[in-house]
Amino acid sequence: MPELPEVETTRRGLAPHMEGHTVRSVTVRQRSLRWPVEPDFERRIAGARILRLERRAKYLLVHTDRGCAIWHLGMSGSLRLVEPGAELRKHDHVDWVLDTGLCLRFHDPRRFGALLWTELDPAAHDLLSHLGPEPLADEFSGDYLYRVSRGRRQAVKTFIMDGRVVVGVGNIYASESLFLAGIRPDRPAGTISRARYERLVDAIKRVLARSIEQGGTTLRDFIGGNGEPGYFAQQLNVYGRAGERCRQCGGPVRDMVLGQRSTFFCRRCQR
Repeated sequence: MPELPEVETTRRGLAPHMEGHTVRSVTVRQRSLRWPVEPDFERRIAGARILRLERRAKYLLVHTDRGCAIWHLGMSGSLRLVEPGAELRKHDHVDWVLDTGLCLRFHDPRRFGALLWTELDPAAHDLLSHLGPEPLADEFSGDYLYRVSRGRRQAVKTFIMDGRVVVGVGNIYASESLFLAGIRPDRPAGTISRARYERLVDAIKRVLARSIEQGGTTLRDFIGGNGEPGYFAQQLNVYGRAGERCRQCGGPVRDMVLGQRSTFFCRRCQR
């Protein structure tokens, strides 16, 4: 699934080519996405001027002078800019033609993505209103995690993957951040000290920032907003490395299942 760094990479790739431009026409070939595309979506956005592109969690928000389009890439979706007349691929479901002639094309083989429209504040939308802080924002701090974790028995890994606590810390990034912070992923969230949460927040910010800078994660062939591959040869410390040697201590990397997700850690380095 495209994670926060991939969505941010998409936003950064698309924004220079879309902001300030007008949506000339829209074609929806497949309305049966995760939620049906509104029957009059084309009429609502055709002719709208794009003001800015914003990311909230894994959602891409396209603010216009008429309202806001909310994209979600689902399990397998991608957005890319293509030249006019570019050959259609199977599963190319939506096209926006801009006044520059470029076409924003949404490709989604599994159709778990979404394209929604609101004329209200998108922050109040049902999909966004319950979300926690952004992980790279100042409000996401060790003190914040310490406060909201008190009395929580759930494993710290599932705790930081809860979008109501903080958005965008996916499975890969949670495992890697907990390793850098030296915290076992199954430790109860409510038992971790403020100082250790400070280290964890610092690790989360570093892992995500590095991933954004380098273009996303290695685990899928993500196509970025400019049509070029957005993945990179990221050196993962523990994720997907069960049975291999820990890069830090040389001991074996272990795995377990937490919250129905594969979890990787080093028993020596994480306590």
